[in-house]
Amino acid sequence: MPTQLIRILGTALTALTGVICNAALAAEVNVYSSRQEALIKPLLDRFSEQTGTKINLVTGKGDALLTRLRSEGMNSPADILLTVDAGRLYRAEEAGVLQSVSSELLMSEVPGHLRDPDGQWYALSVRARAIVYAKDRVDPAELSTYEALTDSTWEGKVCIRSSGNIYNQSLIAGMIATEGEAAAESFATGLVANFARPPQGGDRDQIKAVAAGQCDVAIVNSYYLGGMINSGDAEQQAAAAKVGIFWPNQDGRGTHVNVSGAGVTKSAKNTANAVKLIEFLANDESQRWYAETNNEYPVRDGIPVSEVLAAWGTFKADEVPVSELGRLNADAVKVMDRAGWR
Repeated sequence: MPTQLIRILGTALTALTGVICNAALAAEVNVYSSRQEALIKPLLDRFSEQTGTKINLVTGKGDALLTRLRSEGMNSPADILLTVDAGRLYRAEEAGVLQSVSSELLMSEVPGHLRDPDGQWYALSVRARAIVYAKDRVDPAELSTYEALTDSTWEGKVCIRSSGNIYNQSLIAGMIATEGEAAAESFATGLVANFARPPQGGDRDQIKAVAAGQCDVAIVNSYYLGGMINSGDAEQQAAAAKVGIFWPNQDGRGTHVNVSGAGVTKSAKNTANAVKLIEFLANDESQRWYAETNNEYPVRDGIPVSEVLAAWGTFKADEVPVSELGRLNADAVKVMDRAGWR
């Protein structure tokens, strides 16, 4: 065979191999997710069915996944980081493990206050931090704002998680953003004075404590109550039946909300398909699934929600940019420390 022909065939074979490799690479997306597998995998499977793209899922705690991404650096196989709380998304951005991506669909589907200004992450669901109260001991007419829980009326009657919980850190960060640091510290100090017990356990434990009479009110993420209502555990259902839910600050800034969200990693090898997956998670079908399965709220209006959420009614949400919850996290922790919130 002539040398020139061999060279031509060799060049063609190399090019073909590159095309095949690139095609194989493009048909795959690697996801690091702090969401439980049951709360995300059905959506990922649906994306695979529709696009033929293989999804490789790694789940773990949010902080652990961020540590892993930082350790792996540009060698990380991850294309997407999917996590909960704007505080964690901001930490990932500050750690330099995410990249800015531009998507007309995401820009139109995700409201501006629910995404990073530089496009490093986008919210995929909204969670509200509400007040739950004992139906047999509290008249909801007595409730109004988060700040009102610092009144002496509630002395020894408030349950909430520890200051180490990022949901509470974001609550205080939101107050700093809208009301100022002094007001946030006054709230934290007053709330600590009204604790029924030292902070312990998760949000479900706070709901159980209200039901058991250990406190009269608690501040929790609403989807935990939804999960208890829909639980197959009779004890959780019974506890949930004893409490009501109240949306605070409706005559002012609105109820504090936070997000779950996702960003494309700086190390991504499948950037285009990673963006397509995030766009899929923001579409109507996925937003309905979030609302029905995890009792979280869609990122925009007009998406049907679960029967449980519909029964709770609509509420005014605080529209402070959730990126501020991350930016002000360190200040919030200092405020809580000074208030003696442990």
